[in-house]
Amino acid sequence: MPERDLVNFLKKIEQLNKISELIDKDPVKKKELSDCNNHEDVINLTSKWGFEIGKRWGEY
Repeated sequence: MPERDLVNFLKKIEQLNKISELIDKDPVKKKELSDCNNHEDVINLTSKWGFEIGKRWGEY
């Protein structure tokens, strides 16, 4: 795996872990996430929360 891909991969994991921590602490956000119907809904919602998880780790 090229270094650039590794960095992006680790950033994605970090973002997902932060989302997990956030919804564990905030039942409203957990409900909002559970109300998402598809991947695009999740990406749009988490983007509003300040996360960037839309790109796959190998995409630039």
